[in-house]
Amino acid sequence: MDLLVGFLPDLLTGLGVTVVLGVVSFVLGSVLGALVMLARISGSRVLRALAAAYVSVFRGTPLLIQIMIVYFGLPQLGLEIPPIPSAIIAFTLFSAAYLSENFRAGVLGVDRGQWEAAASMAMPYWRTLRRIVLPQAIRIATPAVGGRFVALMKDTSLASAVTVVELTRVAEGIGTSTFRYMEALLLVGLLYWLVNTLLQLGQQALEKRMGRAYA
Repeated sequence: MDLLVGFLPDLLTGLGVTVVLGVVSFVLGSVLGALVMLARISGSRVLRALAAAYVSVFRGTPLLIQIMIVYFGLPQLGLEIPPIPSAIIAFTLFSAAYLSENFRAGVLGVDRGQWEAAASMAMPYWRTLRRIVLPQAIRIATPAVGGRFVALMKDTSLASAVTVVELTRVAEGIGTSTFRYMEALLLVGLLYWLVNTLLQLGQQALEKRMGRAYA
């Protein structure tokens, strides 16, 4: 308990950085993931190939390597980015690759008859997508997207590798100054668990609400 009280300001600051990293990266990753998904289902063979290559690269390489390339590698090309923006860029690119597949699975999960019915009424492609397909696709993809958000919050601990002072980095600092590594790591682990439990409860409530709306 004395560890919690003594380092409460540092823990709250680290928690704030962790939440900002997770939320901002998730929002930006969702936008980019939606664009990648649209490219994946487009009629253009080139766009589909480029989007597939993007997904393959970012899902097929470790997130830690991607973070280090952005922070340590880009300066060699004359592009220096501070630690927090570097981490957000890497998390965004990484999460977009996964989210685009979650979104695509949602779109493909919509009954093909919905597309055909819209086509029989001469409804344009984009209007069909926006008014008929996407509302259903969002409901289908919500569990997977929520799971990706929770996973991303845990992945933010990797930002400590590029000196971002988030929760894990705070735990390292507490351990170094007090030699009480076990307590510091357990305390920070408890904070991660509390945050992710709240997110999961919010996700479950959202799923129930969407289920009632479409019942």
